[in-house]
Amino acid sequence: MNITSKRDTLKKLYSPFGWLLAKANVSPNLITLAAVITGTLAAFLYYTGHPVVGAFLLLSSGLFDLCDGYVAVNNKKATKFGAVFDWLADKWVDGFVLGAVALRYASDWVALLAVVATMLHTFIKPVAYAEIGYQERTTGKIKDPLESTGFFGRPETLIVLVVSSLIYPFYHKALTYGIEFIAVMSLLSFVHRLYYLYKRYGDHYEV
Repeated sequence: MNITSKRDTLKKLYSPFGWLLAKANVSPNLITLAAVITGTLAAFLYYTGHPVVGAFLLLSSGLFDLCDGYVAVNNKKATKFGAVFDWLADKWVDGFVLGAVALRYASDWVALLAVVATMLHTFIKPVAYAEIGYQERTTGKIKDPLESTGFFGRPETLIVLVVSSLIYPFYHKALTYGIEFIAVMSLLSFVHRLYYLYKRYGDHYEV
């Protein structure tokens, strides 16, 4: 169970902004690009020691990321390129933000573990799509059991970063502990997903 599995419930929170973008006929790819730009600026601000402003830009990036798919589906502009661009944009923002936060506020080893663990947790999905063959789509996204498997993903990471950033002015070790928490929880969640795949497909032999 994770926040991503509650996507339909959470849609009520961001759909008003998505509706405005859809009514303005903004290109979904342009919205994705806005997520990349705000996310990259957030990473820069984190690295230069401005975590509170960085947190608000990171939230903006997350909002744009949620709304690009909403606009694509509602305006019937969903494309395969858009799906790929959206996925790569997420990884770009994740890598830069986590790397910037970890390098500024944590040790090198924690920085490495945080980036590697979060990437493994995410990249296990496309590998499963390719090797196991998940193809069914719901509102433009591939439907797979890994969506609700794993207890610590991208939304949880964003929440920890934002909360740690807001605490930082009052307690300067908040981001250090936050990135350490993200590193450990992402790794454990990745192991959870890997174990799930092993239990379900470990005896499916290729012929």
